[in-house]
Amino acid sequence: MSELGQLRSIMRSLRDPDRGCPWDRAQNWRSIVPHTLEEAYEVAEAIETADFGALPAELGDLLFQVVFYCQLGEEEGRFSLDDVVAALEQKLVSRHPHVFGDAGAESADAVAQAWESRKAAQRIAAGQHSELDDVPAALPGLSRAAKIQKRAARVGFDWPDHRGAWRKVDEELLELRHAHSELGADAVHDELGDVLFAVVNVARHLGVEPESSLRHATAKFERRFRAVESRVTERNLAMTEASAALLDQFWEEAKSAEKQNGG
Repeated sequence: MSELGQLRSIMRSLRDPDRGCPWDRAQNWRSIVPHTLEEAYEVAEAIETADFGALPAELGDLLFQVVFYCQLGEEEGRFSLDDVVAALEQKLVSRHPHVFGDAGAESADAVAQAWESRKAAQRIAAGQHSELDDVPAALPGLSRAAKIQKRAARVGFDWPDHRGAWRKVDEELLELRHAHSELGADAVHDELGDVLFAVVNVARHLGVEPESSLRHATAKFERRFRAVESRVTERNLAMTEASAALLDQFWEEAKSAEKQNGG
């Protein structure tokens, strides 16, 4: 039996009505989704931190999510893992005519443009006429904003260059400050969303993936904050007992040390 066949056998055993695992038997389509998202982010974290020793296990956890969905599909007579693989194979071949057919592609950009053209044709064939029709609603906010903006830009709805995007950030920041000082919480909520959306637009124009950039910034803050905590502990203090000046000193030291080490 192949490794994939063995994995399918294990999955069926886990879901066996009589001898399976109570937790696995209790799961359904919706209950697994949070685990799928978590496993996908753990794969991303392993790659972003270059933890390639952990990556096979993390990819295995993500693969298990796919196998779990396929098991549910089989139980309900909807689809099987074979159907998923067959659909993937068909999609890869049809979207790569420059590899499996006679079409040519001179660069990665040309491949991407051709790919998007074929996807657009498929949306029209499926009765989806808006450029935004198949952007998943469940994407993380920053990623979905970037994808929506990219789709709009593809049909010319965009700033000519990054300068327009920068001006929009300045404009939205002014509106946020006004909402904070003059208006209520609902207005602040609305204007803050506009600021974030505008910042995502700048990121797109600069060629930066905003979700990844924010995760990087958050991880950087976490490292430096932990370093501050360590220094405060060395002084036999609690964080709440340290003065603002001391915390700031330790923060700057953590930044300096990280930069010296190439961080």
